[in-house]
Amino acid sequence: MTGVNSKGGFSRIVFYFFVVLWAVISLFPFYWLCVMATRTSAEFFRYPPIMIPGGSLIDKALALFDTINFPLAIWNTLVVATVKTAAALFFCSMAAFYFAKFQFPGRKLLYTLLLMTMMIPTQLLMIPQLIMMGKLGWISTLRALIIPNMIPAFGVFWMTQYCQGAIHEDLINAGRIDGCGTFRLFWNIGFPITIPGLAFLAIHTFLNTWNDFLWPLIVLNDQKVFTVQVALGQLQGMHTKTDYGAVMCGTLLATLPIVVIFLLCNRFFIAGIAAGGVKD
Repeated sequence: MTGVNSKGGFSRIVFYFFVVLWAVISLFPFYWLCVMATRTSAEFFRYPPIMIPGGSLIDKALALFDTINFPLAIWNTLVVATVKTAAALFFCSMAAFYFAKFQFPGRKLLYTLLLMTMMIPTQLLMIPQLIMMGKLGWISTLRALIIPNMIPAFGVFWMTQYCQGAIHEDLINAGRIDGCGTFRLFWNIGFPITIPGLAFLAIHTFLNTWNDFLWPLIVLNDQKVFTVQVALGQLQGMHTKTDYGAVMCGTLLATLPIVVIFLLCNRFFIAGIAAGGVKD
């Protein structure tokens, strides 16, 4: 009996050791980012590397704000990410609810075509989208970042799988008996039940939009509508010396909002993943 307990205790120690090791490895890049945001460019390339924060954070923040309009870039990115996330939550959940719980002509064909669009590389769609944005006069506007891909195929796919396992047919039938129409079934029954799945989709959409660089770089030419990733790219000077401390400071400031959002929604994020894998 003692041997069994000792074996279990040893296994637990090994498990916790690897968990702590994984946490340290995962968090080290963020710690290194914080350290380099307080250091000068000369200290950035020192060997052995510096492992403790310095005292240049304020200077690097001032250099960052002098080089680019960073608060405006943060605001632009926040507007785009918030609007796209809200639109994805509403339209993806509504489409998924109907795909999962209703039978209509062409349902399987439409869903198959939807899944096929997920296999097309995003880069192949950028040139046609850029031509469309030019014809609409949306170049260098936030509309060019919001309207395309406002309803992601992944969001519809994810929420369809979630609705199939989370919403019971008896609830739909009860709603019909109470006189609910099609949209009211979705809004009063389907939408509240799928909130954990929507939390995962919200974080996924927000993070992807916040970190998007290639499409904003292509479609935006005016500094007044730069997103944070494009603005940070302007710090990499081609003909001037790059201030790596300011780059790291900007990266740190751009990372903090999404870290806060993830910490606030972490419980719903995990619940959404766990519940989405459960089928009745």
